[in-house]
Amino acid sequence: MKILVGYDHSKAAKNALDYAREHGQAFSAEVHVLTSLEQSATLKKEDIDKAENQLKKVKKPFKTAGIECEIHTSVSYQSPGEDLVRFAKEKDIDQIIVGVRRRSKVGKLVTGSTAQYVILNAPCPVLSVK
Repeated sequence: MKILVGYDHSKAAKNALDYAREHGQAFSAEVHVLTSLEQSATLKKEDIDKAENQLKKVKKPFKTAGIECEIHTSVSYQSPGEDLVRFAKEKDIDQIIVGVRRRSKVGKLVTGSTAQYVILNAPCPVLSVK
């Protein structure tokens, strides 16, 4: 089994990692953790380096638990939701785990909802975690 976790360094994403560890142990799964950064004029190399360094820290608890874990940083012109769905299709992922947080309707309208996009477009089951 292959599990994909969308990780954006938020509390909800950290909760999603906890569930991924539980599912990884229960199902002897291979876990992929993906941070997606949207390419823009304001994105700097330091931002990418920071994301990669944070991902390295995320991998340690999986290794300690004996769970195979791969970390990925993606920089593209796609939204994070589109990037997660693309990755899931390419890697034949069996389950996606995403963190969700409460936002206003205006906030969702302005910035969109990554979790909503993934839930509606994923090629596999999606577990949403608060």
